[in-house]
Amino acid sequence: MRLIITICLALIAAASAQAQSAEDISAASSAQVADIRARNGLPPLSVSSALTQAAAAHARDMQANGFFSHTGSDGSGIGDRAHAAGYGFCFIAENIAQGQSSFNQVMEGWMASTGHRRNILSDGAREFAMVRTGGNIWVMVLGRSGC
Repeated sequence: MRLIITICLALIAAASAQAQSAEDISAASSAQVADIRARNGLPPLSVSSALTQAAAAHARDMQANGFFSHTGSDGSGIGDRAHAAGYGFCFIAENIAQGQSSFNQVMEGWMASTGHRRNILSDGAREFAMVRTGGNIWVMVLGRSGC
């Protein structure tokens, strides 16, 4: 009986950890983001590990706390999250989406939205990150360090 309880607890813990993880899809989406930008006369973006940390932290926060907003559960904004990840910037932007089951659906929605499109096509952006969590929560962060 103890063995069964131990196995059940281990499975629950593993499922909980997986639910709290954020999948980094930056590298997988890089070519498609570069193509969208190239069609608009813009250079490709590099993937940033610091922006990945900021995006993942916000995606996990939204998933764990059951909300959907650019403002974190602690009141943080994208600038706060970027700084917390060690990213100093002169440009920072964030796109979030929820419910879409594929990257293409997310990008179609963002490109049809004035604000999201502006972020993706910003000539101020030089780097980006994109993550996805369970519940199909998507976070893209675009930035330019230093300046």
